Amino acid sequence: MRIYYIGHSCFLFQGCNATLVTDPYGDVGLPFPHVKADIVTVSHGHYDHCNVAAVEGHPAVFTHAGNVTCRGVEITAVEAFHDDAHGAKRGKNIIFSFVMDGIRVCHMGDLGQKFDETLVKKLPKPDILLLPVGGNYTIDGEEAAWYARELSPAVVIPMHYHVKGLTVDISDEKRFLNAMGGHFTTAKSLELTKETLPSEQKIIVMERIS
Repeated sequence: MRIYYIGHSCFLFQGCNATLVTDPYGDVGLPFPHVKADIVTVSHGHYDHCNVAAVEGHPAVFTHAGNVTCRGVEITAVEAFHDDAHGAKRGKNIIFSFVMDGIRVCHMGDLGQKFDETLVKKLPKPDILLLPVGGNYTIDGEEAAWYARELSPAVVIPMHYHVKGLTVDISDEKRFLNAMGGHFTTAKSLELTKETLPSEQKIIVMERIS
């Protein structure tokens, strides 16, 4: 599996049998590169997460909770909330967990509810966890660290934080990195197999592809 960070909450996963894109964004101040996919997952309907038209090809699009297999990718989608008021402020958020090439990835979308053991128990244990850390519209850095520690994935990749050019009012990734002990690596892309996943948890800050 190859992983590329497009930006905001959008990633590109290239597996042996399929290519998957998460939460393609609209006008957030960041250019959207030419990407083609077989599958697109959308955590919720806000403009910075649901720009499916930006993804080339004719992908299957998933937006709701449930279980499905598409192009050999096993997808489990679980309902959560976009805020700390049971959805009263910003509605629901779908967490997508999928298995590609034997690796389970969990994309937390725009999770806004504070650490919740009940929610954690609903999620299959991930090998790779993608979670928002920028606060304001989602959990903040300290709250994200609780989820990262409890879900205990091999790899944690922060997303949905402020970068140069982004017009969404959120904070950068530093609070999260500090809450996780300050140890992290950076990468332009990742290439992983089940056998090469790290034995100790790694925090990886990915650079956006252009």
